[in-house]
Amino acid sequence: MGGICAVEMIRIRTAQAEDVPVLRGIYARASLANQGDREALQANPDALVLPADGVAEGRTRVAVTAQGTILGFATGVPIESSTLELEDLFVEPGWMRHGIATRLVVDQIERARRSGIVRIRVTANPHAYTFYRAVGFAHLHDIDTPFGTGSRMELVVAAAEGV
Repeated sequence: MGGICAVEMIRIRTAQAEDVPVLRGIYARASLANQGDREALQANPDALVLPADGVAEGRTRVAVTAQGTILGFATGVPIESSTLELEDLFVEPGWMRHGIATRLVVDQIERARRSGIVRIRVTANPHAYTFYRAVGFAHLHDIDTPFGTGSRMELVVAAAEGV
């Protein structure tokens, strides 16, 4: 590789309809990679099926290698005029802890800023909490989810107009 980090060769693009089967596989494998979640997810197999609406609506972005292999994805959903909900952030288990999720969050931040979004919010499970803190999200409060207690978190990406 001649000193070039593999993650530097990753590009981010908008997901296409033909990507959905690959994204669904990553979603299921990444979800089951957390030992603490596996039993609850296996008991609720519907939770392991990624809806395709984020892709169909152009809200899902994918991290791909130079060869076109998808390594992870993120989906943002505008929930009000100044807020984006980070609905999905999943990375192929073999590529976790290689900077892919960080690259996807940075992409969401850049796109949010260009769209006038002020903040990004996410509900983090206990396995993802440290990651979200590391990329700048602040804990707002605990929240009950169908699979246990999560953390409602927020990242301010731009100052609101008039502030």
